[in-house]
Amino acid sequence: MMTDMTKGSPTKLILAFTIPILIGNLFQQFYNMVDTAIVGQFVGVGALAAVGSTGGLVFLVQGFINGLTHGFSVIVSQRYGANDEQGIKKATATAICLSAMATIILTIICMIGAKPLLQLMNTPTDIISGASLYVSILFGGLVTMMIYNLLASLLRAFGDSKTPLYFLVLASITNIVLDLLLIINFNLGIAGAAIATVISQGLSGILCYIYMMKKFDILTLKKEHFKYDSLLVKELLLTSLPMALQYSITAIGVMILQVAVNSFGSTTVAAYTAASKVEQLVMQPGIALGMTMATYSAQNLGACEIDRVRQGVCKCRWITLIVNAIAGVGVTLFGTYVVQMFIPAQNTDAIPLSQQYLSTVAVFFPILGLLFLYRFTLQGIGNTIVPMFAGVMELIMRTIVAFTLPGILGFQGVCFASPFAWIGATVWLVGAYYKAIPKLKLKYQEQNEFEKTDLKLEKSY
Repeated sequence: MMTDMTKGSPTKLILAFTIPILIGNLFQQFYNMVDTAIVGQFVGVGALAAVGSTGGLVFLVQGFINGLTHGFSVIVSQRYGANDEQGIKKATATAICLSAMATIILTIICMIGAKPLLQLMNTPTDIISGASLYVSILFGGLVTMMIYNLLASLLRAFGDSKTPLYFLVLASITNIVLDLLLIINFNLGIAGAAIATVISQGLSGILCYIYMMKKFDILTLKKEHFKYDSLLVKELLLTSLPMALQYSITAIGVMILQVAVNSFGSTTVAAYTAASKVEQLVMQPGIALGMTMATYSAQNLGACEIDRVRQGVCKCRWITLIVNAIAGVGVTLFGTYVVQMFIPAQNTDAIPLSQQYLSTVAVFFPILGLLFLYRFTLQGIGNTIVPMFAGVMELIMRTIVAFTLPGILGFQGVCFASPFAWIGATVWLVGAYYKAIPKLKLKYQEQNEFEKTDLKLEKSY
């Protein structure tokens, strides 16, 4: 079902669009958490640490794919807001070709470079073989990740946030069943968790494709739509590559932080892994609202409705602050109970470290929510360079903290790394947004005046 976000109440549209994305994101996090919990409880704390030590590396690749496909969808969404059917078809076809090329290149690079990167990240020797096995399987199945992310992004570009949710729920259930089957029944351990993830991602991607071909006539592509268009390729890449790099730059900061965590040993790695899963879970409302604002702002930019963009951001800002404040309180009070899902009973030393991390970052969740809001809004209105440099700011802040504070404060120094990064990036993004909106409004006012003048001249003749 397509949704036109250029008309109607911004608040109602934002909430209606966000809720399916949020539920989908929570299910995705849920099955990732089940992955981790099953590995921790049935394979052991060493296996949990092995999977956790790959988090930064997986985020690096997954983030690049998310950014790339999301960037493609921004252009499609702008075409949809402008009611440009041929533009939608051509942009979609070109995005498919670029995604296929990116998948081949990324798969080759990741399969060759995964183990050397894990060694460079100071991964403890007792878990590096398991970590290498896990990422090798995931990266071997990158095509499934690319297919689902591209198709889900395209569906959201048309205002359909519900369908990707349905397929993601089905994939989550499939992943959990396969986890239990492959890890417990077939004793495949870490490899079983990775195989289950690849298969479930492939299932969700196939279902998205079948649905789109049956329900979206606008995506019935012909040979001419795949014709090479250098200007369109340039537009897609100029939008998507900065977004992909922004995600990757942020991931590099996470990898550097992982190096600091790894230096404390496998118990601390396991504690950090468990806490990170909880952190990622409570991030999802902010991410969902941000993704909504990307589609909302892109469609309204295509329709030249800059005031509606500003109205939507104002409404969404209050929602973000309230939701993330509640999330922070919840994590502080109940985070320990969730962490215990991942850590075996005989390794209780890791639990206080997990709670220490969560109690620190929870205070800063409202700032993180604003980061997502302004980052995605800027991307939706076509400004992808500033979010990329905000990612650089995150990288710088995390790196400074990772190489200074742990030596002074121990593990507490690790806990401060992400909050410092969030603050640095958010300040930059907020300033850029409030500079960009008046310029866009002036641009479209001048464009409208020019069109009115042309119309008057035509009538006079």
